[in-house]
Amino acid sequence: MAFQFFLSGEILYKRTHDATLLRCVDAEEANRLIQEMHAGLMGAHANGPFLARKIMRAGYYWLTMERDCIRHVQTCHKCQMYQNSKNAPPQYLHTMASPWPFSAWGMDVIGAITPKASNGHEFILVAIDYFTKWVEACSFKNVTQVAVTRFVKNNIICRYGMPEMLITDNASNLNNRMMDQLCQQFKIQHHNSAPYRPKMNGAVEAANKNVKKILSKMTETYKDWHEHLPYALCAYRTSVRTSVGATPYSLLEEAEWAQARYEQLNFIDEKRLAALCHGQLYQRRIERAYNKKARPRTFQPGDLVLKKRNMALSDSRGKFAPSYEGPYVVKKAFSGGAIILADMDGEEFRSPINSDSVIKRPGKRRKSVRTLPSDEIYHGYGENLGRGAIGKSNVESWTWRKLRYGSFDMKENVWGSRGGAQVYPSKHPVSK
Repeated sequence: MAFQFFLSGEILYKRTHDATLLRCVDAEEANRLIQEMHAGLMGAHANGPFLARKIMRAGYYWLTMERDCIRHVQTCHKCQMYQNSKNAPPQYLHTMASPWPFSAWGMDVIGAITPKASNGHEFILVAIDYFTKWVEACSFKNVTQVAVTRFVKNNIICRYGMPEMLITDNASNLNNRMMDQLCQQFKIQHHNSAPYRPKMNGAVEAANKNVKKILSKMTETYKDWHEHLPYALCAYRTSVRTSVGATPYSLLEEAEWAQARYEQLNFIDEKRLAALCHGQLYQRRIERAYNKKARPRTFQPGDLVLKKRNMALSDSRGKFAPSYEGPYVVKKAFSGGAIILADMDGEEFRSPINSDSVIKRPGKRRKSVRTLPSDEIYHGYGENLGRGAIGKSNVESWTWRKLRYGSFDMKENVWGSRGGAQVYPSKHPVSK
């Protein structure tokens, strides 16, 4: 390997296979080259191997250049914020099975539907039983909290008994004081799915898709969909559901639709048990297929992460908005993949989010979130933070600004480790 290098005066060169000469640089110059080529005026924030080849084409070389370039790209904040979303699931599939009919219901709202129905309705409130896949639905002009509680009483409790569990999303019309009082009155456990993650209530989302598909093929004037809703529900209930291997009608009424009503009470339990076994086998098959694509990512309290930006929210940057926002600190991590985040000031998020909405941010784990009081200003000297302190009488000569995260730095030189404040010199800095 030594024959590839030679000295020309005081400069070391490397001779490549195509007889090109590359000037060897030290660690300080290598770091400057990486920063300039990656994020400089003509930098394209390329990946690590491409960045190393770009530096080599410019005529520079050092032994660990590709490894250093990859490490620099992994810690680049802009590259982290604008990277593509990870499609591989971060957790294995967690299936949920209902132990008996009508013990667990999922509920969601379809709409607003355009065009409106001829009677002014533009919403459909849908509920599905997790065991039999039986669907109840009604159309509304506005899905108010009164309409939701009346729907639960009339279409679920009074028809099929009191459920053990009710799963909804985080919409305000499904989560309010009237709903809490109803669940408390009938001893119903009300659970919420993670925000912006409809997969957690997948049964009702699948029912919504199928109901909309059936309605779209039944409508003629596109404003008569409310008249076809009962027929769409009948078609859904009398169709074989793949997840249970039977029709919801047969599991509920113990006989197929339009058949003679015979006394088959001795066989209904057998059919329901067969449906339960079929559903468990179906879930295992789906779980195996799902877990093949999963790339488990574990999170621990104190980890720094970036959260996927909600594309439904408007952003003034438009197409140039980053894919992620942050960083945030993992406050709590649960075994099912849910995590609770906090911002860099320590304020926790109200609702947990799923781990597939976040990615780890390279960096040391944050033990605690700390900020400095506004009446205390510090400056560093070299790498030793706080060797000297600026008195309060000199505060007017400096500017203090609180950041969500950052370092103690002056101009471009980082003087300390991660903290909660940043000090900038004014036109008349204080002498040391």
